[in-house]
Amino acid sequence: MKKNGLLVGIILLVGLIFIGRLFYLQILDNPYKTSPLNNASIKSVYDYPARGYIYDRNGELIVANEQSYDVMVIPREIKPMDTLEFCSLLKIDKEYFKGRYKKAKIYSPRLPSVFLGQLSKEDYAPLQEKLFKFKGFYIQKRPIRKYPLKTAANVVGYLNEVDERAIAKDDYYQQGELFGYTGVEKKYELLLRGTKGVKRIQKNRFNKEIGSYKNGLYDTLSAPGNDLTLSLDIILQQYGEKLMTNKRGGIVALEPTTGEILALVTAPSYDPNIMVGRKRRKNSVLLLGDSINKPMFDRGLKAQYAPGSPFKIITGLIGLQEGVIDENTIFTCNHGYRYSRSRKMGCHAHASQVKLNFGIYTSCNSYFANTYRRIIEKFDTAHEGMETWSKHAKSFGLGNFLGYDLPVGNRGLIPNANFYDQWYTAKNWTATTTLSNAIGQGEVITTPIQLANMTATVANRGYYYTPHIVKKIKGASLDPKFTTKHVTTIDKKHFEPMVQGLFDVFENPGGTAFRSRVKGIEICGKTGTAQNSTKINGATVKLTDHSIFIAFAPKDNPKIAIAVFVENGYWGSRWAAPIATLMIEKYLNREISRKALEVKMFNGSLQDEYDRQLNDPEYHAESR
Repeated sequence: MKKNGLLVGIILLVGLIFIGRLFYLQILDNPYKTSPLNNASIKSVYDYPARGYIYDRNGELIVANEQSYDVMVIPREIKPMDTLEFCSLLKIDKEYFKGRYKKAKIYSPRLPSVFLGQLSKEDYAPLQEKLFKFKGFYIQKRPIRKYPLKTAANVVGYLNEVDERAIAKDDYYQQGELFGYTGVEKKYELLLRGTKGVKRIQKNRFNKEIGSYKNGLYDTLSAPGNDLTLSLDIILQQYGEKLMTNKRGGIVALEPTTGEILALVTAPSYDPNIMVGRKRRKNSVLLLGDSINKPMFDRGLKAQYAPGSPFKIITGLIGLQEGVIDENTIFTCNHGYRYSRSRKMGCHAHASQVKLNFGIYTSCNSYFANTYRRIIEKFDTAHEGMETWSKHAKSFGLGNFLGYDLPVGNRGLIPNANFYDQWYTAKNWTATTTLSNAIGQGEVITTPIQLANMTATVANRGYYYTPHIVKKIKGASLDPKFTTKHVTTIDKKHFEPMVQGLFDVFENPGGTAFRSRVKGIEICGKTGTAQNSTKINGATVKLTDHSIFIAFAPKDNPKIAIAVFVENGYWGSRWAAPIATLMIEKYLNREISRKALEVKMFNGSLQDEYDRQLNDPEYHAESR
């Protein structure tokens, strides 16, 4: 009896489970029940929100919105029509019409999709009067971007039409909509885009609209996107772009005490307005296809260069930290540093007996080659010495992505022992094998933003904040990582003699930037000339050197740190130093006292140099 009762209980329990499951599937979770999201008799009309506005640090409007008009199509609702008239109104040909109609039908015969996007008011006006004649087509209003200042294209980025991957990843988007594709627009897309509103409209069995579905029960209102305030000083940004006219390179300026990016210039660049509306597709092909000037390549974030002499700052600081030199250590320089019978690192003419301060402001190669060798050879093995050197250098943010809030970048390179073990499989490399690292040549590679961050770190006497482009978000908070201090492995006391040497680069008559000093502003800086070569038919061909300069000002309580790279600009004092000091003066004083120098930089061009390389790539730079 007990067994029979147990069996009956099990059967009843299983039966109840099946009945409960059927009730859930058929009543509670019926996929075929009427819903405004899947019922063919319900039409969804979207109200697109205003995208968040973008301002500079002083409240100047950089990115705004204006109204555009999308021609939408529902393929199954199209009736016989005058196709030629329709094409004429939209300024398209019949083949384009067929292609767009086919694409829309493949997407969905009954759902709306964009037939022709982003018409201007001028293009929409003639269509508006006759749209009633073309059943199955209607107009969807949508805001698009406008750039009143025509600047900082590499920073703000642009919008692009969503692709299938974006739609699959985020069901917020529908076919034909726009999303942030580059720059700030991409990085802060979720905040900028806002929230779409939607109206559900009921249709009868004749497909005629008969009113709001369930009195608007499922309708929602749109909400605008968050406004952003960038850290950019747009006046400084525009000034830097003008200084870099007819040149290639990058300028990065930071506020040392916060890590805020004051200017991020890439040259050449473009007017961001040409990447808006119907002209975007054609212009993007032209810009992306320009493999010579690369206007869409952000040189401030992505270009990787040997840092040249500014890297001597790191070599000197590591030497002080490791105790292999002090301020009074003397090295001899006889037009360079000879480290074997057949190998010598050359140097320009100056006094033979060199101390640290003199070595900095005259940029003595021999002084920093000696220092580097002492660092590596301080330890029992070159492997251990290299690891120590690499660790110190990386603490300045070099050799890695800095974590800034822009979507592109390159990590540069600070080599370590493992790097050379792989390069020299016998693992018999020594300090002299890697000696060029001492002066920022060799295997050391940096981007302009990394070098600007290194400069800000020195200005701060040993710490930095992660560089970032957004200063404030309306209705949201900044990522805490941008207010987190990063401290280097170098003790604060070692920065003072280095800062004094960088100050004397301008103030001492023998300093490499003595001619670029600015009356009334205490600037600390370092010139650089980075060797530049390329491979042609398997042979290394030397090209014109890059012009480099880093600086910060004022010397105490610094407000700006800057790095300037001018490709093929010869030596650091020729182009990069004047541009950097003009940028500093513009930011701190808002006026320029050296008008003749300003005009010279505005009008100066390296286009002949670039054309020469393009037309005769095998020329030797030393023939200049």
